[in-house]
Order: sequence, then C-alpha cells, then structure tokens
Amino acid sequence: MDLVCLDLEGVLIPEIWIAFAEKTGIDALKATTRDIPDYDVLMKQRLRILNEHGLRLQDIQDVIATLSPLPGAADFLDSLRESYQVVILSDTFYEFAKPLMAQLNWPTLLCHKLVIDEEGRVADYKIRQPDPKRTSVKAFHSLLYRIFAAGDSYNDTTMLSEADVGFLFRAPANVIEEFPQFRTTDDYSELRRFIDEAAESL
Repeated sequence: MDLVCLDLEGVLIPEIWIAFAEKTGIDALKATTRDIPDYDVLMKQRLRILNEHGLRLQDIQDVIATLSPLPGAADFLDSLRESYQVVILSDTFYEFAKPLMAQLNWPTLLCHKLVIDEEGRVADYKIRQPDPKRTSVKAFHSLLYRIFAAGDSYNDTTMLSEADVGFLFRAPANVIEEFPQFRTTDDYSELRRFIDEAAESL
C-alpha cells in the first residue's frame, strides 16, 4: 500500500502566522519554520509576542476564518486521495486548522494542541511527540506502507528523509539549497507526476 504524507501550511493552505502578522502589523510573527529550524525556539518566540500584545486565541481564529486553501490545493488533494492514502502531518494546531480542513474535505490531520488559559490566551503548546513528522513516517513504515512525502520547510526535512521518496514543494531558496537531494517543484500537477513516477519505479 502507498501513503502520501503532506505538510499543510505553505503546501495546501497559507501560512497562518504570516496571515496573522499581516493583520496585526507585528512583523516578528512572520517568522516560520522556513526561517527558524528549531520549532521550540520559534513557538516560544510566538507565545512571548502574543503575550506582550495581549492577543488571544480568538484573535488568531478570527483571521483564520478569512483564509482559504491555496489555489488548486483542494482539487489536488481530492485527486490524490483517489489513488493513494493521504495523511497531513503538520506542526499547526487543531485549534487553528478546523475551518481549513472543512474546505479541504476533511483529510486526516496529525498535528499539535494549544494550552489556553481561562482568559483565552495561548499559555503553552503540546506537541504530539518529539520529531513528530519523522516518527509518524516510521510508524507508517512499520505498517508496511510505502511513503511518499512533500513539504516546504526545515521541519519537513526529517519527514522527507524518512519517506521512501521525498519532495520539496514551494520551498524557499535557502531550504532548496541546503537539501539538494530532494526534487523540487512549485506546481501541483508536477508534484502529482513526481509521486506517480516514484510509485511506479519502486
């Protein structure tokens, strides 16, 4: 059996933190895993900024409610699911993702959870497990799936390395330069072709 593991933000939906940064005018919130490889460092920075500005979960969710999947993402995902099992492996949070999952016809999503205090502020976060994307691929391998994976950021590269074949999709130049072993594309049709070719060749 073949299974495709996809990153979410930057691959199927806009970067939520960038959209929120643009809405609030707080440029420091534009940093993502494309810029800061250490997820814990990145999240602590985000939580500190939210606290400094008195921003709550609802403020972020209000911005998320205005977002839509990237152009072509829903059709790509629907088509892919006709031929493969598909799982979204993301470092987003269930408290963020639900409205966008509805627009993508509810694919399976494995991500993290936020800790919200009594005032509705984001007090902390709980990751599903250490190095969750790579660990998930290892678990799927133990179930005898062949894994094809695609992502765009530093936090996706262990997933891509653990997969049978990994691809960079719409990745920034710094990630492409540091990880030349992965084929790269910015086009959903070409990514689908890469996946199909890999499945046929293994």
